[in-house]
Amino acid sequence: MIDLKFDYSNALGILNQEEINHFQNEITQHYNSLNAKSGKGNDFLGWIDLPSNTEENLIKKIEEVASRVRQNSKVFVVVGIGGSYLGARAVIHALSNSFASINGNDGNPLIVYAGQNISEDYTNELLELLDNHDYSLAVISKSGTTTEPAIAFRLLKNHLINKYGHADTQKRIIAITDKSKGALKKLSDKEGYDTFIVPDDVGGRYSVLTPVGLLPIAIAGFNIRELLDGAKRMKDYIEKTPNIEENPVSAYAASRSALYRAGKTTEITVNYEPKLFYITEWWKQLYGESEGKEGKGIFPAGVGFTTDLHSMGQYIQDGLRNIFETVISVETPNSLLKVPTDEKDLDGLNYIAGKRLHQVNLKAETGTTLAHVDGGVPNLRIVLPEINENTLGQLIYFYEMACAISGYILNVNPFDQPGVEAYKKNMFALLGKPGFENETKEIYSRLS
Repeated sequence: MIDLKFDYSNALGILNQEEINHFQNEITQHYNSLNAKSGKGNDFLGWIDLPSNTEENLIKKIEEVASRVRQNSKVFVVVGIGGSYLGARAVIHALSNSFASINGNDGNPLIVYAGQNISEDYTNELLELLDNHDYSLAVISKSGTTTEPAIAFRLLKNHLINKYGHADTQKRIIAITDKSKGALKKLSDKEGYDTFIVPDDVGGRYSVLTPVGLLPIAIAGFNIRELLDGAKRMKDYIEKTPNIEENPVSAYAASRSALYRAGKTTEITVNYEPKLFYITEWWKQLYGESEGKEGKGIFPAGVGFTTDLHSMGQYIQDGLRNIFETVISVETPNSLLKVPTDEKDLDGLNYIAGKRLHQVNLKAETGTTLAHVDGGVPNLRIVLPEINENTLGQLIYFYEMACAISGYILNVNPFDQPGVEAYKKNMFALLGKPGFENETKEIYSRLS
């Protein structure tokens, strides 16, 4: 059994059950294609079997390296961009104390990130932080030449050498890269870095259950076995039946596809728990890169309520009616905090005195859902009983499989990302990279 629940009843004012059930046969076919590895992008379907096929020796190696890092490092730097860091960041942020950077992170290394931008201020401030703390890093890249993390790694490697010397630096760098080729693989072989492999058949945005995500999560002090078990529970459950009424993945893929055909071209993922902020960021990449091609796709957006009700709430309530919401709801928090009574009651809050903050939050969620549905915004709902490694593993696999099926319903390849090359070509040309001379001339003629 699984703990995650999915509910599309608040979309039935826009859709009817028949429109959702219309996708049943197609979804069944797509499940068969994915399991047979015969559909579009079938050379990138290794993620499907990760929950059940991750070897015990690999898990033990990750745990051993993580233990060593926790012993010699107060800070751990994850160097990567896109899927090379977002999955790990999503899980770590969801499981960590909100103020871990101040309160000591329960004795575990503070996890920080580099190579996800090219900001000079951000990178310099990170290096200044690392001047004062023992640290190690993982550089995550199949090729080792992706611009943003390659720049960050060059700077950090030099910083490590200056701080620790060459021999100790070799022990503080972990490479997560291709098994046989690429600049990073070549360097790691030469320097003797601890190395983990990014499987050839797993793309970056589907890689959170590989060492790409598992190593940083383990270093942060969390249970990767439980994460994998949660994903396996979801995998085993949905394999029993593709039936929309029983299978949350099928129901999510069908309902969002039906809404898209009804003109709802933007999906807003909503959470009422700040710990899920980076889950939304990871989801945005997963669905944006997988679906947004060939002039098709649902635009993925994200908000955090109740905070964003005071900014985006007006638009969602009364703006253009091309949107639907998917709410991630958490039934039970990890804390217990009640609204106190105040004798003077100047703020008028005594009517909720004695209630848990979570009770108030849930009423805000219900009230907002009703208001938005009344305003013509269909609502889907994902329910987690609590936030822990197992439920997050279930959520990750739920999202990954639903993304693959949704992409197939759109008749696109959900495992490539041809559009991301356009900005890179222009950037390389503007920077004067060898081999881009013609593009450089063309761009500067446009800019003149």
